[in-house]
Amino acid sequence: MEDIRILWGQFTAIFTHTFLEVEVWRIVAACVVIVFTILLRRFFVNLIIALLKKITRRTKTTLDDALVQVIAPPVRLLVVSFGFFIALLLIRIPVTGQFFAGHILRSVVAFSVFWALYRAGDILARIFEKVANRTRTTLDELLVPYIAKGIKLIVVIVGISVIAREWNYDLGALLTGLGLGGLAFALAAQETLANFFGGLTIMVDKPFQLGDWIQTPDIEGTVEDIGFRSTRIRTFAQALVTVPNAGLAKSNITNWSKMGKRRVDFSLSVTYDTKAEQLEELLARVRSMLGNHPGIHPETIFVNFDSFGQNGFEIIFYFFTRDTDRKKYLEVKEDVLLKLMHILDELGVKPAYPSMSVYMEKLPDKEKG
Repeated sequence: MEDIRILWGQFTAIFTHTFLEVEVWRIVAACVVIVFTILLRRFFVNLIIALLKKITRRTKTTLDDALVQVIAPPVRLLVVSFGFFIALLLIRIPVTGQFFAGHILRSVVAFSVFWALYRAGDILARIFEKVANRTRTTLDELLVPYIAKGIKLIVVIVGISVIAREWNYDLGALLTGLGLGGLAFALAAQETLANFFGGLTIMVDKPFQLGDWIQTPDIEGTVEDIGFRSTRIRTFAQALVTVPNAGLAKSNITNWSKMGKRRVDFSLSVTYDTKAEQLEELLARVRSMLGNHPGIHPETIFVNFDSFGQNGFEIIFYFFTRDTDRKKYLEVKEDVLLKLMHILDELGVKPAYPSMSVYMEKLPDKEKG
């Protein structure tokens, strides 16, 4: 029994010693709390999430369920911050007032809160998107990306301002005191503002929407994203090109997706040994074929004998397909050309190939000498 008392006394003596004016047992307890919190943070977060999900299951919407999921990482950081808070209290490090540890702890808590709000911005964007889908106009659908990014931008700016104020930095006074630096910053921001207002111009004028096939003097492809500063266009070579909104708003934009029909325009030469009756029959049958073709728009069909060409009789073809999709357009055009070949074969009319005839004249004998 006496041995146990001696051992206990030595044990308590070790833990009552101080290190940097802090009892050893407090340091050990603080370390245990930190390790315990880090190892079990997932358990605590899952417990909190499970409690929140019980509440959200009672509602009809699924957006609150998604909100619970997006705040999980920030809550995990908050749990770890709480563990460090308890550890600091155990080792008697002040976490209030202007102490360094307090600044760090409050900054981490503020970061966690604004991180959660930033992630929740996607949920708000989904709410706006659902509202936009119920309306007939496409203007609000273009506004959705701006609203989502605007919310996130505001959260980032406010978060930075709050954390900077925690460290006794006033961003407003700092920017005001920049003097010439502030002027230089304003001048450098001109291009950003120009791109921003260019994006607003695109949104209001609606020269194109997401998914449209557009062409400018510099780029051609499908619109994938319309942002604050730039628009991203996927070219047909599958390259992603980022175009500043300021330049795009000033460009001539051809929106091929807005075509109601798609043009086919070509010419065909037939040999000069084609008789007039054959040519007339050819024109009549081709016009009839195009007029009855389900893929050809009947409003504008021109098939005419145009001129006496260098190689033969020139016939022009000018009409439109009903489908504007490139794949369907090419299929209809191919079908028309094959039918045209069959008509030519049935009538015995041959296409004229580029050729050149050379005529040699025999000179008189007296000129030979």
